Amino acid sequence: MRLAPSSRDYGPWTKAAKFLAGRSPPAKTRKVDRSAERDHHAGHMALTIVVRSGDTSSPPQVSFDAPRIVIGRGDGCEVRLPDPSVSHRHASIRQRGTDYIVLDEGSTNGTFVGPVRLSPQAPRVLKSGDLIRVGRIWLEVRIEQAAITQNPQLATKEIALMLVAEALAAQGENVAAELCVTEGPDAGRSLKVREFEHAYVIGRGAECDLSLNDSDTSRRHVEVTRRGEQLYVRDLGSKNGSTLADASLDSKTPRVWPKSALLGLGSTRLTYRDPILDALQELEHSADERMADDESIDPPNVTAASPEAESPSATVSRQAPVVAVPQRERTNGRGRGVFTTDLLVAALALVVLALSSLGLLWLFRSE
Repeated sequence: MRLAPSSRDYGPWTKAAKFLAGRSPPAKTRKVDRSAERDHHAGHMALTIVVRSGDTSSPPQVSFDAPRIVIGRGDGCEVRLPDPSVSHRHASIRQRGTDYIVLDEGSTNGTFVGPVRLSPQAPRVLKSGDLIRVGRIWLEVRIEQAAITQNPQLATKEIALMLVAEALAAQGENVAAELCVTEGPDAGRSLKVREFEHAYVIGRGAECDLSLNDSDTSRRHVEVTRRGEQLYVRDLGSKNGSTLADASLDSKTPRVWPKSALLGLGSTRLTYRDPILDALQELEHSADERMADDESIDPPNVTAASPEAESPSATVSRQAPVVAVPQRERTNGRGRGVFTTDLLVAALALVVLALSSLGLLWLFRSE
């Protein structure tokens, strides 16, 4: 999959980016299980970021307890948004006293709070319910008592993978990781890993997810599990053992399967490919896609947002220089009243001047 450098046409990701921006209907795809990533100790004031673009029926969210949160497309960001309109390091949210502020980090397409575009490095105080737009992606910020996400780095990786999976599915492309047999009696066969946190068993038994014809393998030889962006492999106490990158596997502790490593069991060798991970890495390393000046991204319908968040004037920080979206000037009733009063005063002055002239003319005629 190749990303075209054009700012208007970026190849196979055209529909994907529109999907992430909420322009295409959501597609049914494999779900990311993030239930184990929540710490259920309630009562803590947290900063929750909700992704409001894409399939908003069940928007992904992460709750943080950190002094700084970086939003961007790079893999080092706390909130990873795999869209080419989002810069690698787009914006950051920082804690300043009891407040949270948002700053644009010099992004290509800017950071917006509602309709207002922020100047680079200009702080803007956030309120709970504010809507932030980075590139084409809308985010909702909540400052509330909530359970802190345990291991937010893993959670945000899974959110990025889920968004890419939905985008690929919307394009009708394959979204499942695939185990491929490269050597042995079953060379050419494969197994699709569609679910997260599900143990796929490989062995000689007919009940295995991938049943091999290799006589040197056990009936249940190894299991493979997908967690986040990683595959984990564990030997199931096989007779002849298993190797991963030529190192023996333990039957007690699962080991991460590196992308280019070979899994060996008996005379069989396997590798894997993951279209979602490949697409995510390609997106994260591609150049920014500049949006057209006249491109408009409508805000999402967030019923939980506070009324104050819908008013641009209510969220403007007077100390933060911002570039406001041009708005038509309005004249109020008070201005029209002042104009009418001026006309009346001028008319009265003309009447007085006319009467004075008539009085002088009468005096001259009397003489």
